[in-house]
Amino acid sequence: MSEVLLVEATEELQSLAASLEEAGLHVSTCSLREASEHLEKGDLVDVLLLSLIDQPDPVEVRDLLRADRLSPRSAVLAILRPEQLDALDPMLSLDDFVVLPAATEEVIARIQRAIQARADGQDTNQIHCGDLTIDQDGYKAFVGNRTIELTYKEYELLRFLALNQDKVCTREMLLSRVWGYDFYGGGRTVDVHIRRLRSKIEDRGHTFIQTVRNVGYRFHAG
Repeated sequence: MSEVLLVEATEELQSLAASLEEAGLHVSTCSLREASEHLEKGDLVDVLLLSLIDQPDPVEVRDLLRADRLSPRSAVLAILRPEQLDALDPMLSLDDFVVLPAATEEVIARIQRAIQARADGQDTNQIHCGDLTIDQDGYKAFVGNRTIELTYKEYELLRFLALNQDKVCTREMLLSRVWGYDFYGGGRTVDVHIRRLRSKIEDRGHTFIQTVRNVGYRFHAG
């Protein structure tokens, strides 16, 4: 059973902890200080699920995630709200992050993916989809050896699609997960960004984004 340490769990995250338990994960909740004590004692941690919702002390967060404190097998995922994305510290060594509100199934899938990637010795900071590579540390994307210049929203849209490849993503889903629930634009905003994204990552040899008529889009490693 995989050990998950849920750090800085707010009351609203208690239901998530219960759902993760039901999915077969062993979840312990603690504060930043208690998490540091766990790591110092060498406790087994497969996943460090760190909530940034209440904006914990950034110095304490960086100290917790120091490379010399974490086991190579421990994956680190952050939990945050859409409005916190722009302020996310790029220096944090994260394997992935979860943007609330997120379906429990999505959180579990991200956790399992991170655990498996660590077990396989993969670089969990990179997403590979055919010839497309997304560098989550550097906020960069490549098709083959070609660097793709993306705006922040284009990058986040591409990343979300790639993490959900072969699934149909509705325009409403993309608006809520990439732009956030406070964004009042319509589906046209998604369509415009998809068109720009396609012009940058697709060519005769590569087709990644498929249109699902009257619904949304599907990402496929073409």
